[in-house]
Amino acid sequence: MSEEKKTGFLGRLFRRNRLNEKAVTEVTTDEKPLDEIEPEQPNKGQFEVEADEIVVEELLEDQENPQEFSRLKTGLSKTRKGFLKNLDEVFLGKRELDEQMLHRLEEALVRADIGVQTSYELLERVTERVKRREIDDPLKVINHLKEMIRESLEEVESPLRVGYGSEPFVVMVVGVNGSGKTTTIAKMAARHKAANRKVMLVAADTFRAAAVEQLQIWGDRIGCAVITGKAKADPSSVAFEAIDRAIKEDFELVLVDTAGRLHTRVPLMEELKKVRRTLGKKIPNSPHETLIVIDASMGQNAILQARTFNEAVPITGIALTKLDGASKGGVIVGISKELKIPIRYVGIGEKMDDLRDFNARQFADALFSKDETNESD
Repeated sequence: MSEEKKTGFLGRLFRRNRLNEKAVTEVTTDEKPLDEIEPEQPNKGQFEVEADEIVVEELLEDQENPQEFSRLKTGLSKTRKGFLKNLDEVFLGKRELDEQMLHRLEEALVRADIGVQTSYELLERVTERVKRREIDDPLKVINHLKEMIRESLEEVESPLRVGYGSEPFVVMVVGVNGSGKTTTIAKMAARHKAANRKVMLVAADTFRAAAVEQLQIWGDRIGCAVITGKAKADPSSVAFEAIDRAIKEDFELVLVDTAGRLHTRVPLMEELKKVRRTLGKKIPNSPHETLIVIDASMGQNAILQARTFNEAVPITGIALTKLDGASKGGVIVGISKELKIPIRYVGIGEKMDDLRDFNARQFADALFSKDETNESD
């Protein structure tokens, strides 16, 4: 459906969204060290040798483990409560579908923070099946929504595979301040350190003293080397020194923390490009992964942030954090539909193993699951 022909509740929101797209709320909150957290031992997974003799560390959790699903379900409780409550309000007491119900479904989808464009696409597909009489009751609508969301998420389901070869595997981590970037790096480091890998952390967010200090704390706690520079040093020079040392001392994984303030300003994006070029000069084709960390509580602003960063330094993966404290976890559906960027991790808590490899089927099941016992409001 063309933009001009979009009408009703979603049509108004779609046009308003286009007008306000540049007015993105800026996040400047500093992350705080989680001093009480001790690294837990994640599953080590399996090793496999590919044709080019690079060993790939899987580090996958047991996706069929009921306890792991229960933790994911608990982590998504706030998002699920809001999402299912909205759907229940649409279909309460209804046994047949009508036009008014479809209009209310529009609003419910938008309130789920999956995005206006994505809501349009889902609604059009539901309406089409209703007209063909393939769906004739509310329960079938909900089941159809679940399947569409699962299929959309499966298109971007792609846990990170770290290749271990003759040179370090470099991950450049970007995102706005407060997104959980530094703690995500720490959790990734702990997983690979537990698999007996030699891991280096690089504090290239040199303009925020707290970021360098926090990364140093995490490095000491996990047992990883941390490369830092002088206060307000050129981030690319810190990255250069780090990669040089990583090559000489046979580090296997290098995680580079970068600046995240003022994401709408050109200077920051130019700075990130420079860091990326520096990494590529030291190790061709690096960074091997450019991971953006997104705070789920940002809702639709998260999509705008990801799009902005992606224009500066092509993003190869997403880690969606703080799902346990947000009611806007539905934004992951909009991200998958609009950006088509692989989703590597979801963060469902503060413990070390609460950074989970993304699993689309589990996520959809947890989002639509009904609890046997009533959840507290």
